[in-house]
Amino acid sequence: MAKGRELKGRIRTFESMRKITRTMEMVATSKLKRAQDRVVGARPYAQALRETIADLYSPALAEDFPLLRQPKPPAENPAGSRAAVLLLTSNRGLAGAFNSNLIREARALLARLEGEGFQVELHVVGRKGAGYFRYIGRELASVRTDIGDRPTAENAAELVDGLMADFVSKRLDAVYVVYAKYNSPLSTPPMSERILPVTPPERATGGVQRDYLLFPSAEAILTELLPLSVRNAVYRALVETAAGEQGARRTAMKSATDNAGELLNTLKRTYNRARQAQITQEIAEIVGGAEALG
Repeated sequence: MAKGRELKGRIRTFESMRKITRTMEMVATSKLKRAQDRVVGARPYAQALRETIADLYSPALAEDFPLLRQPKPPAENPAGSRAAVLLLTSNRGLAGAFNSNLIREARALLARLEGEGFQVELHVVGRKGAGYFRYIGRELASVRTDIGDRPTAENAAELVDGLMADFVSKRLDAVYVVYAKYNSPLSTPPMSERILPVTPPERATGGVQRDYLLFPSAEAILTELLPLSVRNAVYRALVETAAGEQGARRTAMKSATDNAGELLNTLKRTYNRARQAQITQEIAEIVGGAEALG
């Protein structure tokens, strides 16, 4: 019964694997709910911020704010144009193609920017992205691996405040963020978004027009709101990437659990057939021996 013992060992192994993947699926489901709440909670503030900036913005004010500065194209800039890319990935794997898709999007963006003539510096959040680019020999301007699955507004400020200062001082001409846009647990496509220079949102046409009493002035208010808008864009990217990671991990672990169940059913059927064949052979041997003695 050597084959039967081997099959029983494999059955125990796959049962243990199924318990692990099912537990990880349940943990990811629990974390996903909290991550979804953070995504939903961040959207109304971002929408209100965009609407307020759109109402206060006018082309006459654009020259007074460094974050609205539109740099010259690389071909027209004799000093050379520089851009920064902020890539958001996770610290852990077992999430299907989640990190691979983000890295692929970042590589495509880097190739496009460098093809346009930009000198690009890469900033990475997460061990998966940092490990990949170190493996291929790409120099990294900064790496953060201490931001977990509960990012905060302070984390976003730490990531982008230095980049904003470089943009204001004209050391950088553009800043992009690569993140996973959270549409649903099954849809988290990688996205590239330019966050600097700030693109003024268009004022909504129709509907109720707000009439503001401004104090101290539109210029002073925009001075505060524009940096908040950039930080909020990075915060939304962080929370959507965190939610996308948990959604991808839940999907991957559910698939692994289902596959383990199918393999268990196959192994159990094979084991039962082998056991039945052995029992039949033993009965046949007993009957044959009894007939020989009779």
